[in-house]
Amino acid sequence: MTSEVVIVDSGGANLASLQFAFERLKCRTIVSTDGATIASAERVVLPGVGAAGHAMQRLRAAELTNVLRTLTQPVLGICLGMQLLFAHSAEDSTACLAVLPGAVHVMKPSAGCPVPHMGWNAIARVKDDPLLGGVDDGAYAYFVHSYAAPVDEHTVASSDYGGAISAVVRRGNFWGTQFHPERSGSTGARVLANFLTL
Repeated sequence: MTSEVVIVDSGGANLASLQFAFERLKCRTIVSTDGATIASAERVVLPGVGAAGHAMQRLRAAELTNVLRTLTQPVLGICLGMQLLFAHSAEDSTACLAVLPGAVHVMKPSAGCPVPHMGWNAIARVKDDPLLGGVDDGAYAYFVHSYAAPVDEHTVASSDYGGAISAVVRRGNFWGTQFHPERSGSTGARVLANFLTL
């Protein structure tokens, strides 16, 4: 196995399933809050299950906010981890990492679309990107979230849940998936495998 990925310990509950997903791709991971370890990693994953305010408090306490903002290797934010890449989250009115401009808003329930958005939903490609190489347009992925980012110039793929939301975003060497690739079957496995080749 290769050791190519450092997973930031942001306090989420999905660390074990994420590690298993990478192990299935023959990639050993390290979970860390050490700034030097993260900065020197070949690739970094910022996962997240929980609340934006608590996650940012944890990152600030570990003195990781500037470390994360200035990374130059491929970085993948997953679910809350993706939302933390934005400037602001309406959840707890939280100032986030500001790698991506704009804000994450609370989702509003509508007919047939309760909140949280929980379950499988199709992702529609907005632009070509190596993270989605080999992923069919309209492929299904697994979502669990109550806050979402709007579709903007950094959106790579969208999903429709009572309106269009960003399912995949990118700015430079930073990517984010609103869905959980570690829980998204072959689609998610392909996304993680693509991340290992970026």
